[in-house]
Amino acid sequence: MSSVPALSDTTTPTPGFTSDRFAAHLANRADLPAWWLAAKQAAWNQYLALPLPARTDERWRFSNLKGITLDGFELPTEPATKNPHLPDFPRTAELTFSNRRVVTRKQLPLPAELAAKGVIFTTLDEAVRNHGDLVQKHFNQYPVALGAEKFVALNHAFANTGALLYVPRGVEIALPFVVQHTLSGPGKATFPHTLVILEDQAKATLVEFFVSAEARSAHFASGVNDLHAGPGAHLTYIGVQNWSDATQAFQSNSIAVGRDAQVLSLNLHLGGRQARHESHSRLLAPGAHSEMLSLTVAHGTQEFDQRTLQSHQAPHTSSNLLYKNVLLDQARTIFSGLIIVDPDAQKTDAYQSNRNLMLSDKAEANSLPGLEIQANDVRCTHGATTARIDPDQQFYLESRGIKPAQAHELLVFGFFERVLSKLTDDHLHEALRTFIEAKFKKL
Repeated sequence: MSSVPALSDTTTPTPGFTSDRFAAHLANRADLPAWWLAAKQAAWNQYLALPLPARTDERWRFSNLKGITLDGFELPTEPATKNPHLPDFPRTAELTFSNRRVVTRKQLPLPAELAAKGVIFTTLDEAVRNHGDLVQKHFNQYPVALGAEKFVALNHAFANTGALLYVPRGVEIALPFVVQHTLSGPGKATFPHTLVILEDQAKATLVEFFVSAEARSAHFASGVNDLHAGPGAHLTYIGVQNWSDATQAFQSNSIAVGRDAQVLSLNLHLGGRQARHESHSRLLAPGAHSEMLSLTVAHGTQEFDQRTLQSHQAPHTSSNLLYKNVLLDQARTIFSGLIIVDPDAQKTDAYQSNRNLMLSDKAEANSLPGLEIQANDVRCTHGATTARIDPDQQFYLESRGIKPAQAHELLVFGFFERVLSKLTDDHLHEALRTFIEAKFKKL
């Protein structure tokens, strides 16, 4: 199997993110409200003030810091030459961004009956213009702060690609909303930011795709999600990352769960040269529950860096984290997770598990699960396992005429099924399987 190409193989000699480029970006957004432009300026100042990650920072332990660079990237100025086809499944509405531009022909507008109920599904720019109160209240309300603050600040400074989904009290929507982000062309960058707000007793699903149009173009992506579930709300978020093999990617997910609310977040990681994903789930009131799930297939010399925090800030809350990684070739994964239980968060029930399946003797999986418990009446468990495919299972499949690569794929799906089975929507289940199958086909 071929290794993932190095960044220097495909990047162009551009200076990266400079003050001049930020000034030009701000000038292009001059039609937006002053408070938004001021927030962007503050984020840019923060970006300049923050250092790049250092090996002395425990939050970057095991990470390949030599591979992190901000040079060689620029914002796209031309439309994408092509957009990859994604699995088709029933949906309520869709927004598609290609090279940071809305693709009008690929939009599926919000149904009129939902708009009449007060549902909002629109681009981030339009949300700032027309729903500034919602954006001001919820945008970065709960910072993730797990190490990638510099890249989050860069996202806030340059964000214009993204979406707002707002579902009012008591509105339940069965079919998912879809947001797609595509990059095309070498050395291009994107900064998607999606804001999801569910009021009391609301229910909705949002699926977000992050994809490259070309397999070997070097891209830079820094994305942020703010997910808010009000009292009694049920939110499902699915993120599918399939950037090119030369992409450097950062993603920060902030999850805020109110009283008796439930949030399920599932992230599928397939692409990227070096990809870091941070997820911070806050259980804010009694009865809150967060399900944090992740599936990763790493090949070549890919590095997937996963940092999580489950914050139990109220009594009678629960969380469940299950991250599963499959590693081939010389790939590396890093999982560092922490459960924090505040002194008043009695009756907390929290679980954290990282499981790694090694398909190569040269792959490397690093796991650092942890607990920080300040209450005395809780049930908290954590653990990590690293194992190889059972030779008996492999032999059983091959003895029935199944080729080794196909046998690996079947066993991987068996390994992933516990996570995939959490999806009650069969169409979404099948869409994720399609992405995983496509990765194995190119290996």
